[in-house]
Amino acid sequence: MSSEHVAGLPSSVDVYDTTLRDGAQQEGISLTVEDKLRVARQLDALGVRYIEGGWPGANPKDAEFFRRAPEELNLEHATLVAFGSTRRAGVKAESDATLRSLLEASTKAVCLVAKAWDYHVTDALRTSLGEGIKMAFDSVDFLVKQGLEVFFDAEHFFDGYKRNPSYSLSILDAAEQAGARTLVLCDTNGGALPFEVEEIVARVSEVSAAQIGVHFHNDSGCAVANSLSAVRAGATHVQGCINGYGERTGNANLSTVVPDLTLKMGIETVPRERIQLITSLSRHVAEIVNLPLSPQSPYVGASAFTHKAGLHVSAIARRPDAYEHIDPETVGNGTRFVVSEMAGRQSLLLKANELGVEIRDEALSQVLERLKELEHKGYHFEVADGSLELLLRLSEGWTQDFFSLESFKVLTEYKEKGESVTEATVKVVVNGERVIETAEGNGPVSALDAALRKALRPYFEALSQMHLTDFKVRVLDSDKATDATVRVLIDSSNGDDTWSTIGVSSNVIEASWHALVDSIVVGLIRAAASSVYL
Repeated sequence: MSSEHVAGLPSSVDVYDTTLRDGAQQEGISLTVEDKLRVARQLDALGVRYIEGGWPGANPKDAEFFRRAPEELNLEHATLVAFGSTRRAGVKAESDATLRSLLEASTKAVCLVAKAWDYHVTDALRTSLGEGIKMAFDSVDFLVKQGLEVFFDAEHFFDGYKRNPSYSLSILDAAEQAGARTLVLCDTNGGALPFEVEEIVARVSEVSAAQIGVHFHNDSGCAVANSLSAVRAGATHVQGCINGYGERTGNANLSTVVPDLTLKMGIETVPRERIQLITSLSRHVAEIVNLPLSPQSPYVGASAFTHKAGLHVSAIARRPDAYEHIDPETVGNGTRFVVSEMAGRQSLLLKANELGVEIRDEALSQVLERLKELEHKGYHFEVADGSLELLLRLSEGWTQDFFSLESFKVLTEYKEKGESVTEATVKVVVNGERVIETAEGNGPVSALDAALRKALRPYFEALSQMHLTDFKVRVLDSDKATDATVRVLIDSSNGDDTWSTIGVSSNVIEASWHALVDSIVVGLIRAAASSVYL
């Protein structure tokens, strides 16, 4: 489907990001105040309409965030929102500590959460249904009269509606009558399905004049689909998190929802020209939260537009749209080709062009056979572009003349109290000179890397910009125990570019050495191309 607007759908939807609150509740995520400020700036650059910054009365971190935000954020596109709950049962709104903390956050907008499931009102809050409705009305009314824009999160709305629709609709009506800007229907337990969502949202849209919003969790795997179904039924406000972060299985993934709405359904979300920022935003936020982004993430993942099968690749060479549902550049991503034992000539040729390596037809056939032979032994070139580049260059008669190895050795000394020291010595020849260097590390690979760099650095200035970013070991045939073959993958970077290299052997140190040498050689090739090395 094209990005043309679909008849019967809203022309635009407000995107409300809750990564800094709901997303931060994901296991393994702990954001500092600095982290939250950085993420907020990224979200503003993308052009989301609202950024929920946290719960100012819940903890010192969120209080500090809202204290610093006015001077340090300088938002150009987004409105910052403070989150909190309605007044407590039996307490006046003007005396409620949570509502006071929302005022002290000094935001233009606030989001109030209230129980919309009668079961939670009577068993969790332990109050009457009538008091639950009054709590909603009084809290919204109080904040609206303070000049604030109020979003009303109806917690557990879908579960509540299925059990007692009258009460769930009554609490929405109370918030609307009190002046809430948006009524947000929350699937807090994440169990709703798209056909249920479409039916319930349509019903609410019929009886309410307020803007309808939705907030979905992904426990049934339907958070994105539910968000789209809700918009079809009349919702014009969608909440979610970048990369689908959130408690348990996460929230609706805005990295998917935004392009789905705009590129597939023709509904404006963030400014059109900014959708291309969503891939870089997604990866940037993943770095900040220190969780690797799944390569298979729709639209933004490294593998989202990656092609491996030879049939696919040959078709894409003729027609780029043959196996891609959108132009990857629309979302700031790009087409990639990986090669493996499934690769055909076209796959290799496209990969060679991508890497900037010219290769003749006869050499191409040789590389294809060599690649299949090596992959049978345990190599995996689709995740090791650096080593594949060297294989392609070698097929054309290229030889690396940066340095040659005479020998290396690694010694590990175990001391009293469980301490250990690993030392590596490398002997290499550079520019006809024999160089011997020794270095220590926190393991064999670390020590070898340090020793080799120590030997080469006087000759290659670019090494000071290159470093290893990841090191992985996989046992390929564990049934052979200590005689098993291992595969080592090393990721490297020079600050501007990244590459991966591979080594395979029954000796983990030998496999590591091959991957390490490849990583340095690839780095020197790229530095030479930009005239950065001595």
